[in-house]
Amino acid sequence: MPALPPYAAVVLAGGRAARMGGQAKPQLEVGGRAILERVLAAVPDAAPRIVVGPPQPVPPDVLVVREDPPRGGPVAAIKAGLGHVPGEVVALLAGDLPFLTAGLVRALRDRLTGDGVLVVDDTGRDQLLLGVWRTAALRAAVADVDGPTSVRRVLAPLAVRRLHPEVAPGQPPPWIDCDTPADLARARAAAVRRVPRRPGG
Repeated sequence: MPALPPYAAVVLAGGRAARMGGQAKPQLEVGGRAILERVLAAVPDAAPRIVVGPPQPVPPDVLVVREDPPRGGPVAAIKAGLGHVPGEVVALLAGDLPFLTAGLVRALRDRLTGDGVLVVDDTGRDQLLLGVWRTAALRAAVADVDGPTSVRRVLAPLAVRRLHPEVAPGQPPPWIDCDTPADLARARAAAVRRVPRRPGG
């Protein structure tokens, strides 16, 4: 495979899930591993790897930073994470994607044109926190934001390519997140049913 430009990863892992007893979503387990651990495992070659959120267990090489103000929302978290990205390319990821894979992240990096590339799910919805971006474009998009606003609105002006990833039979979609107890239960069930990939698959 051709070499791709180096990249950083910013993982948004802040807040607690009120609908799940106030637990920190990224630390909930799916398939015997914390969801955040699974997300970070999908970007093993990113440098730096940055988690935005409250202090929580991460590997030694992962930097944890806090958005300003704390619990200020995803746009504030993006700004905080980008403040520690020195390079030209960054993966922007939600911290509750238990089935994210390194293969998908590589596919996104390989397709990076314009300002960024993101995943579109099987309903046609953009997965705004599952993409790879030009750092400068993303930084410019959030630079003048002051106060709460949506990620969708902030990213709307950018030139974005969209990727519709194929999902192999027996594999859960990589965009599955865990916002509710029902979501978490489905993810855990999917992890149990998951069909092992063939070597090289």
